[in-house]
Amino acid sequence: MAEVIRMPLLSDTMTEGKIIAWNKKVGDNVKADDVLADVETDKATMEVNGYVDGTLLYIGVPAGEAAKVNQVIAIIGKAGEEYKHLLDSPKKEEKATVAEAAKTEIPKPQTVSLPAGAKEIRMPLLSDTMTEGKIIAWNKKVGDTVKADDALADVETDKATMEVVGYEDGTLLYIGVEAGSAAKINGIIAIVGKAGTDVSAYVAAEKAGQSSATTQPLAEDSSKAEFSNNTEPSASTTNNQPLTNTDTRVKASPLAKKLAADKGIDLAQVNGSGDGGRITKKDIDGFVLSEATVVTKTPTAIANPIGGFTESHTDTPLTQMRKVIARRLGESKFSAPHFYLTMEINMDNAITSRVSMNEVSPVKISFNDMIIKASAMALRKHPDVNSSWMGDFLRHNHHIHIGSAVAMPEGLIVPVIRFADSKSLSEIAADANQLYAKAKDKKLQPNEFSGNTFTISNLGMMGIEEFTAIINPPDSAILAVGAISEKVVKKGDGFAVTNVMKLTLSCDHRSVDGAVGAAFLQTLKKYLENPVTMLV
Repeated sequence: MAEVIRMPLLSDTMTEGKIIAWNKKVGDNVKADDVLADVETDKATMEVNGYVDGTLLYIGVPAGEAAKVNQVIAIIGKAGEEYKHLLDSPKKEEKATVAEAAKTEIPKPQTVSLPAGAKEIRMPLLSDTMTEGKIIAWNKKVGDTVKADDALADVETDKATMEVVGYEDGTLLYIGVEAGSAAKINGIIAIVGKAGTDVSAYVAAEKAGQSSATTQPLAEDSSKAEFSNNTEPSASTTNNQPLTNTDTRVKASPLAKKLAADKGIDLAQVNGSGDGGRITKKDIDGFVLSEATVVTKTPTAIANPIGGFTESHTDTPLTQMRKVIARRLGESKFSAPHFYLTMEINMDNAITSRVSMNEVSPVKISFNDMIIKASAMALRKHPDVNSSWMGDFLRHNHHIHIGSAVAMPEGLIVPVIRFADSKSLSEIAADANQLYAKAKDKKLQPNEFSGNTFTISNLGMMGIEEFTAIINPPDSAILAVGAISEKVVKKGDGFAVTNVMKLTLSCDHRSVDGAVGAAFLQTLKKYLENPVTMLV
C-alpha cells in the first residue's frame, strides 16, 4: 500500500520547512534509508527520509517552496500504484502548492474525510535517525482544551526525551497511542478539533485502510470511549495525577518526573513554578542537586534459589536510543566495507603548546579540542574523506561538521561542532563544553546532534591505548583516539622518554581509498605534532 510522506517536525520551534532540493524524482526507486529531500528549517538544513521501500509516485511540494508541518510532500508505493485517493483535500494555505505540484492531477476525496476543523497530530521526526517514538506520558486527556503551544505528550526518541507540540488550538478529541507504546514516524497519535466533533468514523477508516498509522491500535471499546468527551479517561491516558513520593503528594509533569528520575532528584525537594505549584521541566533543569536529594534506585531481580545460592538477573527494556544504536551501527558495520589505518603521533609539542595556549585562552582547551581542530583542517585538504555514501551517488560535503561522541548511560550520542575548520581552538572548546553539558542533561536539540560529516571517538581519557570505531552514518570515516602514553625511544647515542598517541581511522572503502585515508592521517599528524601550524 502506498505511504504518505509528510513534512516532519525537525525542530521544536518549526512550523514549516522549505524544500531546498529533491534528491529523488518521480519514478525513482527509493529505499527506507534514502534521503528524499534536503529541508531548511528555522534552525538548520536537515535531511528527510521516507523510511519505506518502493517507488516515488508523487512530489507535492516543488524545490524552493515551503510546506507546513504534517503537509503531504511525497507518496511512495509500488510502481504504477493508484495514489490520488491518499491526497488530503488541500487547506487554504496548501492549495497553491499542491495544485502547482499536481498540475493537472485532481485529488479524489477520501471515502471518510476528517471532519472540518479537526487536525491530525502525527508522530514528528525528532531526530535524524528516529523511526519511531515511545509515548512516555500524555500531558492532556481526551476532552481537555489545548492551545497551539501546549506540550501534548512527552516522547522518548533514540537520542533524547522531548515534548510534542500540537500547534493547534481546540479540544483533544482522540488519543491514538497509549502511554508506554510506540508510534512510527507520521503515525497518527492524536486529533484536535472543536469540542463535540465526532472523529470515530475517520479513525476507524484510517485503521482499516492504513493500519501502519499506529504501532498498537487501541481496542474497540477503548477507542469508542475516547471519542466521547464525557467519558472518564482510562488510567493510561490520565497523566496529571499527583505523584506520591516519600508520603508527600507532589504534582509534576510527566517529563519532569522522568528527568528527575534520570538525575536522581527527589521531587519533594523541588519548588514547582507551574499552576498550583506543579513541577515542570524548567524547574528540574534549574534545580541544584545536593547529596540530600539523591534518590537511590534498586533494580528488580528475578531470583531462583538453588542449594542455598541464588541465581538472579535483571531485565532492562531497551531505550529508543539503544535500539537505534544497535540498528544503525549494525547496518554500518555490515553494509559499509570497513578498513582501518593506525598511526602513532608524537604529542610532546602538543603538550607544551596546550599549556601555553591555556594561559591566554578564555576557556580551557583539551587535547580533544586540538584533535577536532586538526581533523577539520586536514579534511579541508582531503575533501574525499569529508564525503557521504548515498547509495547511488557520492556526496562531497563542502562544509565541515565534526561529531564528537559522548558516552551516556543510555548509549552514545554525537553532538556536532559545526564549521569546525573556521573556528579557533577556544571557540571549539567553548562549543564542545556547552554541547557535552547539554548532552548529559538531555537538553540537546535535533540540530545539535545531526548533520555530522566526520566523527571522532575518544577513549583516551579512559586509558584505552588503541581501538577501532564503527563508522557513524552517513560519514565515510571515523577517527578513534587513544590515550597519550610515555614511550622509551632511541635518541642520539642514548634513550629518552617521549609522549605518543595512537589514532585509528576507520574508512568506508566505497568512498575512501586506502591512499586517501593514509594521506589524511599524514596531514593530521603534521598538525598535531606541530600545533603552531594550526594557528597560522
